[in-house]
Amino acid sequence: MRIQYNKLWKILIDKNMNKVQLKEAAGISSNSLAKLGKNEPLRMDVLMKIATALNCKVEDLFETIPG
Repeated sequence: MRIQYNKLWKILIDKNMNKVQLKEAAGISSNSLAKLGKNEPLRMDVLMKIATALNCKVEDLFETIPG
């Protein structure tokens, strides 16, 4: 099972935000941002910070892909 953050990138486009603004708003590290870019798993607390900063649910940020 793989993870994709395409839903997150769409939210950022809708909110007219870039990755640096997300990093600052959510208070996440550059390493976490890099993991997002590589579609790597993140800890739940990091996902919750992002969801809080974007005013959405954690499940709105990603989807899982079989394979």
